[in-house]
Amino acid sequence: MMEFYSSSNPCQYAPVKTPANTKAAPTTSGVSPWLSPLAYLLGHHCLLPLFFGRIRITGQKNIPTNGPVILAPTHRARWDSLLLPYATGRYVTGRDLQFMVTIDECQGLQGWFVRRMGGFPVDSQRPAITTLRHTVELLQRREMLVIYPEGNIFRDGELHPLKPGIARLSLTAEVSQPRLGIKIIPVGINYSEPYPNWGTDVTIHIGSPINVADYKYGKIKENSKRLTDDLAKALKQLSYQQSEIAQKQTVLSNQ
Repeated sequence: MMEFYSSSNPCQYAPVKTPANTKAAPTTSGVSPWLSPLAYLLGHHCLLPLFFGRIRITGQKNIPTNGPVILAPTHRARWDSLLLPYATGRYVTGRDLQFMVTIDECQGLQGWFVRRMGGFPVDSQRPAITTLRHTVELLQRREMLVIYPEGNIFRDGELHPLKPGIARLSLTAEVSQPRLGIKIIPVGINYSEPYPNWGTDVTIHIGSPINVADYKYGKIKENSKRLTDDLAKALKQLSYQQSEIAQKQTVLSNQ
């Protein structure tokens, strides 16, 4: 993700260079009042339980039921964005999720659905300033937001280097309001198959919250790196636990 802080004031966005007489379109997102309840109902009781084999979820007690939250999951398949509401959404916390997703995921019929379920697109190579501001505004409004810190889908089961944007955005929002209290929740998602199909088992492990306020004092670049490193350590630990669970399941199934 690009550098979007000015050197003179590290807690503000750097000015965006745009052609004269042009104005960037505002970024918006929202949850459809009619589609969301229907999607949750069908997904929770029909689609996901019927498509997948066993869905194992641990750590749901770690999800705050109020206040600004960033869910930071590993990204292993497009199914992730359906399983996260299943594991953390309105049936668990009473809250709807807002998603930062890539432009590719907001195309066609899928894009129509994603946008009405709280998704908004970001160009990971050249993120628009309006998108970044919108993300901060969502946190200021104390929403629950999903950002995939690896940036893309990786099917090899390994944790890939995290993008620095999630730390910088959360720190920017945290210092913008007194006692905002943003929590970053690491989430490990693992499938028994690299390309999930009918009957694939899923493990979702929800880790302990990371308090962004603990990283807001000092230089923002150093704090951002420290926060990113700590998030990576938490996600690696969750991936290790998932590997252990998968091995135990394999042993049990072979007995």
